[in-house]
Amino acid sequence: MGEKNKGKVYAYCRVSTSDQDADNQRLEILEYARQNNFKVDDYIMIEVSSRKDKKTRRIDELMENLQTGDTLIVSELSRLGRSVGQLATIVDELVSNKIKFVAIKEGIRLNGNGKKDIQTTALVSCFSMLAEIERQLVSERTKAGLQAARAKGKLLGRPKGSTGKSILDGKEEFIQAELKYGVAKSAIARKLEVSRGSLVNFIKSRGLENE
Repeated sequence: MGEKNKGKVYAYCRVSTSDQDADNQRLEILEYARQNNFKVDDYIMIEVSSRKDKKTRRIDELMENLQTGDTLIVSELSRLGRSVGQLATIVDELVSNKIKFVAIKEGIRLNGNGKKDIQTTALVSCFSMLAEIERQLVSERTKAGLQAARAKGKLLGRPKGSTGKSILDGKEEFIQAELKYGVAKSAIARKLEVSRGSLVNFIKSRGLENE
């Protein structure tokens, strides 16, 4: 970093409640920047729960602003993502777009050259493994919830007012698990090889988002 970094340096600071202090994260980042001889060009400071979506947490805005050669720095990983899956996706996107990344608390520093060195490979592999475990746990909880509902005699299936068949019929459980996992609808649509609009209509007509 330092003089060799010709891109911009972005710092992302997020707190969940008014009892926490984003300034502490900012000061920690400033001290790290001073010790490593570089300056932070822009701060995104926000007070919002990690349970909110990426748009509300301004993650989408942040990722759109970052360009090849830029640097993203956070005081700790938990400020950036609400789940292992989201962190894995974000880090993989940073690596692919040749964006440097620093998480101070965890001692993570990705070089942004687009190549996965030992640290980057290990980090992404670890995230991917934990994300898959997390995905399986969500799926198991979803199945357990459906079984419990059946046991209570609740009616499961299409909500009243839904019409016609869909190529997504039978994929409800997968879609629910992905939504609870925090995967973007556009990403789910790509996995199922349908348009985002078709997926959104299916979700609404089946009431999946409220399950």
